[in-house]
Amino acid sequence: MQKVDLLVFDLDGTLVRSGDDLVASVNYTLKTLGLPILAPETVCGFVGDGVKTLMKKALGPDAIEHFDHAMELFSAHYSEHLLDRTTLYPDVPSVLDYFERKKKVIVTNKLQGFTLQITKGLGIAARFLEIFGEDSTPFKKPDPRLLRLVMAKWGGTPERTVVIGDGVNDILLGRNAGALSCAFLNGITGRDKLLALAPDLTCETLSDLKTLLC
Repeated sequence: MQKVDLLVFDLDGTLVRSGDDLVASVNYTLKTLGLPILAPETVCGFVGDGVKTLMKKALGPDAIEHFDHAMELFSAHYSEHLLDRTTLYPDVPSVLDYFERKKKVIVTNKLQGFTLQITKGLGIAARFLEIFGEDSTPFKKPDPRLLRLVMAKWGGTPERTVVIGDGVNDILLGRNAGALSCAFLNGITGRDKLLALAPDLTCETLSDLKTLLC
């Protein structure tokens, strides 16, 4: 088992199943603009680099002139519907209970406002020392300066900090900052893509963390 003091969790696809609501808001935006809607798996494949990148990829190069309007449409729709079908992964409460005495934060490339709406709405916001959204710091995943900022603020050291997430950026964030990385293999990103990055640890469910970390 790895001894850790600071657990850094991703949000989308790690703590919460949010794909359905993201897909719905992206496709509402595209439909309103008179553009073809996208398959759910296509939209989910765009998740992980922040909402601006998500929307640019959804629009594609031929419709990028709609970007500003698309952002307005998406933001308004998503803020109203981000908890329609978004839920916690089943074992999240028990895992947070198990690691109650450990320092825990959320680091996500999702905008801070959306992140707080979801975590407060699902009752987990207070379980973390701090929640870092994309626009709450000068850096975003996988920039190692982001994790160094978090560790400096909350007394973490690279060798006793673990980044837990289902995205490529989560694995790279841990690696780039010299911390441990743990890939959650049943989130949004395909497991083969994550395994190809050779993360330090892997988990099929978040409950596996109970036997991986101490």
